Amino acid sequence: MDPISAVSEELAEIEGQINDIFRALSNGFQKLEKIKDANRQSRQLEELTDKMRDCKSLIKDFDREVKSLESGNDANTNRMLNDRRQSMVKELNSYVALKKKYSSNLASNNKRVDLFDGPGEEHMEENVLLASNMSNQELMDKGNSMMDDTDQAIERGKKIVQETINVGTDTSAALKAQTEQMSRVVNELDSIHFSLKKASKLVKEIGRQVATDKCIMAFLFLIVLGVIAIIIVKIVNPNNKDIRDIPGLAPPAMNRRLLWNNY
Repeated sequence: MDPISAVSEELAEIEGQINDIFRALSNGFQKLEKIKDANRQSRQLEELTDKMRDCKSLIKDFDREVKSLESGNDANTNRMLNDRRQSMVKELNSYVALKKKYSSNLASNNKRVDLFDGPGEEHMEENVLLASNMSNQELMDKGNSMMDDTDQAIERGKKIVQETINVGTDTSAALKAQTEQMSRVVNELDSIHFSLKKASKLVKEIGRQVATDKCIMAFLFLIVLGVIAIIIVKIVNPNNKDIRDIPGLAPPAMNRRLLWNNY
C-alpha cells in the first residue's frame, strides 16, 4: 500500500493528479523538441504553461493538507510528506526552467529588427547632381543647414526616448502592482477552494452520522410498536398462553374478577 494513502486518501488523490501532470509535461516537452514550426511551438508552450500552473495549484493543496495533518502524525510520517512535497517542487521547477529555455530560443529566432536603413540609389544620384551645380559657399550653407536639421532631429529623438523611458517606468510599476494584486487574489482563491473541499468532506461525514441516527430511531420505533402490540393482545385475550406476561403488567381480566369476588 502507498505510504501516502495510509496517511490520507485526499493526499493520495492530489499526488495522483500531480503525477499525471508531470507525465503530460514530460511527453509535451519531448513533442516540442520535434516541432519545427514557430507558431506550433508557441501554442505547445502555452499548453505546457497552463499545465504547470495547474500543477503549482495542486502542490499548494498538497502542502495545506500536510500542514493540517501534521499535528496528528509522527515525526517520520511528517518527514516523508515534506520530502515528497520538496520532490514535487523540484520536478516542477525543472519543467519551468525548460519552458524558459524554449521561450528564449523561440524569441531569439523570431527577432528580426533592421536598425538602419540606407538611402536609395535615386536619392544619392539626386544629391550628387545638386552638389555639382552649387558653389563652395552654397555647399557650406547647405551642409550647415543639414547639420542644424540633424541636431534638431537628434534633440527630438532624445525627448521621445526620455518620454518612452518615463512611460515604460510607469507601466512597469503599474504592472508590478497588478501582478502583486493578482498573486494575492490567486492565493485567496486557493484558500477558498481548500476550505470548500474541507466543508464538503465535513458535510459528507455529518450526512453519514444523520443516516446512522435515523436507522437507530427506526429500530427503536419498531421495538416500541412491538411492545404496544403485545400489550394490546394481552388486554384483548389475557388467557393467550403463547405470549408471555410482561413483567409488572398483570392480566386486567383476572384483576377485575378478583375485585368482584371481594365485593
